[in-house]
Amino acid sequence: MPVLLLRLAGPMQSWGTQSRFTVRDTGREPSKSGVIGLLCAALGIDREDDEALKPLAALRMGVRVDREGLIGRDYHTAGGGSVPGRKHYGVIKADGSKGETVVSTRYYLVDAEFLVGLEGEDVSLLSRCQDALGAPHWPLWLGRKSFPPGLPIQLPDGLRSDDLDNALRQYPWRPTHDGDLPRHPLRLVMETDDPTVAVRRDQPISFRNGARAFALRYVETRLLPVNQIVVGGDVPCTCLD
Repeated sequence: MPVLLLRLAGPMQSWGTQSRFTVRDTGREPSKSGVIGLLCAALGIDREDDEALKPLAALRMGVRVDREGLIGRDYHTAGGGSVPGRKHYGVIKADGSKGETVVSTRYYLVDAEFLVGLEGEDVSLLSRCQDALGAPHWPLWLGRKSFPPGLPIQLPDGLRSDDLDNALRQYPWRPTHDGDLPRHPLRLVMETDDPTVAVRRDQPISFRNGARAFALRYVETRLLPVNQIVVGGDVPCTCLD
C-alpha cells in the first residue's frame, strides 16, 4: 500500500492533544490531528469542510522519532493593556463580563525531528498531498502558528510504494553534521486497531470553529535498533564560500 513520508523538523514544535485552557501540553511526537490539519492547510481545505477531511483522516499514520528534542515551557499572556480605538482589550470571561488578561503556560519541543508516514490505498490523494506540501495553499507550521518548519516538509522522494512500517524503517536518517550518527534506537509510534495498546483522542472528525471533534485511536511503540538505522542524506552546508 502506498505511503507518503513527511519530515517535521524545526527549532520549536508543539503537538498537544489533551489541554485547551491555561496549561497547554505537547506530546513527544506529532499528533494525528496536527498532521492532518497541516495537510488541510497545504491543500486549502476549509476547517468547515468535514467531507473533504474524511479521506485524510482515514489514512493510517506512523511516526519515526529521529530526534527526541527537549521539553520547553512558555509563559503566555493574552489580552490586557489598551489598544487605540478600543475600550477594552482582553479575553472575555465565561459569564460574558469585561475581558481581562489571561495567563497560560504552554509546553513545546525544542530541536526535535520526525519522519511521519501516512498510508492509504488512494494513490491520487497521496500524490495531491505531496504536490501541495511543495506549494501549500496556506502557510504551514509545526503545531502553532509561531512555529514554522526549519526544513522543507515535502521530501522529493516521499511518495513510496511500500508498507508503512518498512517505509519508516528504510528511509535514511539525516545527519546534521560530519560524523553525526544515531546513538540510540529510534522510536516508531504506529497506529493500530489493537485496543489493548496506548489510546489517544486525536483522530480528527471535525475542525469546525466551536465544534471541533476527535475520536479515539490506538498506537503502539516499537524500536528501530541502531544497527538497522540507514544513515544518509546531505549534511547541511553552513560555510559562507
